[in-house]
Parts: sequence; structure tokens; C-alpha cells
Amino acid sequence: MKKLGCNASRDVPQMLSQKLLAIIQDGFPLVERSYKALAEMLNVSEQDVFDVVEKMRASGVIRRIGGVYDSKKLGFISRLCAGKVSTSENDFAVEPHAQTPMEKFATVVMSEPAITHNYIRSHEYNVWFTVIAENESAIQTVVDRVCSLTDLHDVHVLTATKKYKINTVMSLDERRGSAGSPTLTKDERGESAPALRHSEDQVPRHSDNRRLEESSNFLGKLTDSDKFRIHIACDDIPHTLTPFKDWGVSCDELREDIATKRMRRFGAILRHQDAGFPCNAMVCFMLDEGTLANSESAGSLLAKKHYVSHCYERPSFENFPYNLYAMMHAQTPEELDAYIKESVALLDNPEYVVLHSLKELKKTSFRFFA
Repeated sequence: MKKLGCNASRDVPQMLSQKLLAIIQDGFPLVERSYKALAEMLNVSEQDVFDVVEKMRASGVIRRIGGVYDSKKLGFISRLCAGKVSTSENDFAVEPHAQTPMEKFATVVMSEPAITHNYIRSHEYNVWFTVIAENESAIQTVVDRVCSLTDLHDVHVLTATKKYKINTVMSLDERRGSAGSPTLTKDERGESAPALRHSEDQVPRHSDNRRLEESSNFLGKLTDSDKFRIHIACDDIPHTLTPFKDWGVSCDELREDIATKRMRRFGAILRHQDAGFPCNAMVCFMLDEGTLANSESAGSLLAKKHYVSHCYERPSFENFPYNLYAMMHAQTPEELDAYIKESVALLDNPEYVVLHSLKELKKTSFRFFA
């Protein structure tokens, strides 16, 4: 199979890249010749499609192409952790220096497979990371281990009491070459193109215990073959024209994972900064119980906004009285500020805090059933 070097020999229009990203983020074709299927949608050659996708993978715009599974449906839980680590002017400096507490923390977290996301944010609680494990005890074991090996302290392990939106599919506007929500016509996609499947925007508001109970039922139905497939599908597809064949994974079984909602989507996971969305922040609002109870005036309203990728309710904690979290993405600082102001007005001007993402220390996908 042909593999693409960093310099593609063909001059493929930027429009093709945008159209491909609009499709493959939440609908990479689960067929043996995926690139051929995409080529037929867009009336171009299979090799052109392959080359463009490989170029975006090599440049870092696409982190990986693979499955995004629902951890709860597989018997796992996920927790967001907030903590504090001492900072230094030497943090991540190019010049030689002794390892700083923040650098030590970043190194230890990189070695923890249970930690998938890790960011430095602009707040007193300056490190925020996500842990996935089988139960609360296993989550706490990971947190305790990181604390024992680093300067991490004053840690709070936060559950999502309600989920309004989970959607990391970033839209591209062909008119601006960036943010927006394009819709390809039948002619642009090709006559044989299926309707584009949207990712799970609105999340059912089950309690965590109920979801965990449902997850255990799904876990009991998983065979060793299922676990092997899921473990493989959490990785990046091979750089070939027949990725599923070379992966040794059945497309039919992957489609079954989607049908049973074990998998949220199979597609391209982007590096937002390189894909045109370098500015992002976690905006946390302080809402009273009455406002939270009325979903039309809180989380569900934020979930409808295209610039919000994640929206959750979480319990407040000492020195952090906020209970509604929304991740917002933008192309420029000015655009992000405008989105934040719009959201504050939408929620009738509650108290809020903006935690800008200062540095991404880790962003990986959890490999289930290692």
C-alpha cells in the first residue's frame, strides 16, 4: 500500500480538505475501501482522498482516526479532577534547567494511562485532568499516586451530575474557511452519499448510578472478541487504503458498536489548535438550584450553541462555587470573548469565571481493555 510522505505530490484544493473534515469527523466510512467511498461522495479519486487525509494526519490537524466509545456503556467511569501545582518562570523553558514541579507533574501524568486529558488553566486551581477507571476507588488510587509523586495538592474529584452536551466535532465554514456549520449538497457529497450522522449533542440526563448500572449490563454482554475489537478501535487506523482489513477489525462489528451506542462515533479526532480553533476556555457559571432545575434556562440553552463542545453540571467545592461548566472554542480571543458575553447574557448574567486553556499537557484516547 502506498504511504504518503510529508510533502504530497498532488496540489489538492483546500476545499477538498474542508469537505473531508466535514464528513470524516463523525462519519468515517466503515467499509473496507473507506477512501474509495469518500471519493465517490466527492467525485474525486481514491488516491486524492487518501493523500489529503494523510497530509492532515502528518501535519497534526487530525490527531487520530478511530472509535470514540461511551465509557459508561463499557463499565467504566470518568471523573474531572481539579488541583494545584506550583508554577515557575522556567516551566517548559527551552534553556537547560532543573525540572520544575509543573514539569514533573506533566511527566508523571503522561505515564498514567488512566489520565486522558490534562490542561493548565488560568485559575488558582491551575491543573485540570480527566481520569477513567473501573470505579471510584480506582480513580482515587490514580489521584493519590500522582499526588505522592508530584507537587499536586488540594485535589477535587468531580462527577458530572448532569450532562447536556458531548460533541467534539468542529464545524468548518467553507465561506470563511473556519468556524460554522456547512452542509454539503447531494451533488457535493455524491449521489451515493449517506446522510451525515451527527455526534451525540444532547445527552440523556440519567443519574450517575443509573448509568453505571446500565453500563454493568452492557459489560456483561461483551465477549473477549468484543473487548479485543474495542481496544484496537481506540487506536489510530493504519496508514493504508484498506485500514480495517489491515487492523484485523470487522466493519460490521464496528457498526454494531454504534448501533448499540457503545461507540458514540467513528471518525477523525482533531487537534483544535491546528484545525483553526486555537482559543478555548472552560467557562463555569454559578447558578442557584431553581435555575438549574429549569433546563431551558441553563445547560440545554448553552448546549445549543455551536461554540460549546461540552456542557455539564458538576458539584461546587470550597473556593469554587460554580456548578455549570461549558467548554467554548473560537478562532480569536475577540471571538471567544464575544461567545462568553453571549452566554452570560443568555443565562441572565450569573456569576461566572473563565478558565483559559494556557497549555495542553496531555490529550489522548483511553485504551479500554488493555
